[in-house]
Amino acid sequence: MLDDINVIKQYDPGDVLSGVLNIPEQARYEVVVHEGSNQRRDFKNIVIAGMGGSALAADMVRVLTAGWLHLPLEVVKGYDLPGFVGEETLVIAVSHSGNTEETLSCYQQALDKKSCLAVMSTGGELIKRANNDNITYAQIPAGTQPRMSTVYHLRGLLKLLQYFWVIDGDLYNQVADSADWLEGEISHWTPAVPEKNNLAKQIAKMTIGKTLVIFGGELTWPLAYKWKISWNESAKNLAFSNQYPEFNHNEFIGWSSHPVEKPFTVFDIRSNLEQARIRERMELSDRLLSGKRPKAHVLELQGRTLMQQLLWGLVLADAASIYTAILNGVNPGPVHLIEKLKAELS
Repeated sequence: MLDDINVIKQYDPGDVLSGVLNIPEQARYEVVVHEGSNQRRDFKNIVIAGMGGSALAADMVRVLTAGWLHLPLEVVKGYDLPGFVGEETLVIAVSHSGNTEETLSCYQQALDKKSCLAVMSTGGELIKRANNDNITYAQIPAGTQPRMSTVYHLRGLLKLLQYFWVIDGDLYNQVADSADWLEGEISHWTPAVPEKNNLAKQIAKMTIGKTLVIFGGELTWPLAYKWKISWNESAKNLAFSNQYPEFNHNEFIGWSSHPVEKPFTVFDIRSNLEQARIRERMELSDRLLSGKRPKAHVLELQGRTLMQQLLWGLVLADAASIYTAILNGVNPGPVHLIEKLKAELS
């Protein structure tokens, strides 16, 4: 079925898949920072506020800077900023549409607290307010769903952090430097590549009719969350994610009380850059849960650097979830129920 181009066109009339396969262009996009009146200054902490797919790049920034960033960085996914936020806090409000009410709430709180404030969006109310309030912002291209614009978001966040002297330009450049390599990897996941040689199609076949449960480690948990997002929104499929070693302190026991015949497909995301104990925990957990949980499929991330591995896993999630949508007989593009919810709330 997935090798039939006509079937793919039938269920993906908006050609969402081609947008995913063009993600390397996002990696090459040069972000322009529009300077506001808020001056660069010394910070004691950083908060990035965003929701859903718009916040995913912030989670990636956390793991990419873990261990060497000299300032605490917190990601807020809700209406309210933490109590510690003040004039010595850099707050970056991120909303793909620019109209996310939770992010707009955080924007106003940061303004009221006289924090150093910046914005990233495609437009909407957030960019409008940034212009009116003379706030620094980075505007990224519109036209794709938030969950499929993560590389735009990542470039934008890294550029803003560089602008405010929090980091240098290395990570920002790493994204662009990975584009050609990523393009080569993606070429193996296109509709023209048959299922027997196409990992994205194979993963879709593994997960069809089941709930995806995917696990990451200390460096890869944002990817596990990304896979959850993609299965929820593109495949219109239930999915759950968790991370090691936290898994071993609670959920691990939850799998032990029922038979193995559960309607789940389990994946472990593994990286050779992760602590060796994470891999050991994954392998041991899978063995101890034999007969109690479906055996985990191992997804070994490709790439020399953590940046490359995160980008590789991110695009694979998009491609595989779209193929899953096609097997589910649904359009991977629209998220009508989310839009209906937003309309009802407004």
